[in-house]
Amino acid sequence: MTQPDPHTDPSRPFWQTKSLEELDADEWEALCDGCGHCCMVHLADEDTEEIVETDAACQLLDIPTVRCSDYAHRHRRVPDCQPLTPDRVRAAHWLPETCGYRRLAAGRPLPDWHPLLSEEREAVHAAGASVRYIAHPETDGTPWNVIEWWEEE
Repeated sequence: MTQPDPHTDPSRPFWQTKSLEELDADEWEALCDGCGHCCMVHLADEDTEEIVETDAACQLLDIPTVRCSDYAHRHRRVPDCQPLTPDRVRAAHWLPETCGYRRLAAGRPLPDWHPLLSEEREAVHAAGASVRYIAHPETDGTPWNVIEWWEEE
């Protein structure tokens, strides 16, 4: 008996069978774990070009829910808001190791708490993988601090 091809087996979930380029719009959005790292202010070191993440959140990030308050118009309202694409994901080393996009691009499984596995949108926060408890609005006058996140082994 022949084994089904793991890349076309319809019994396997899409994130186990498709590349980032093959995802449709709904699958792309579902792969987002809701961590909010994409919505934080990132700075580039002028000398090294290293990208660092700060604890300052985009003006559109609703911090308690870690959701964009105007997702449909975010690129128009915030010119620095860059949409994630497969190429950007592969180049964005500032994305956390836990990011579903980054893990799929690297051929790694999703973390157990990912909403596609846990079926809980709050699991990312309970796992400590979101910005919910450290973010502040970029315009609130609070000094910006560079933050570092845990990386999975």
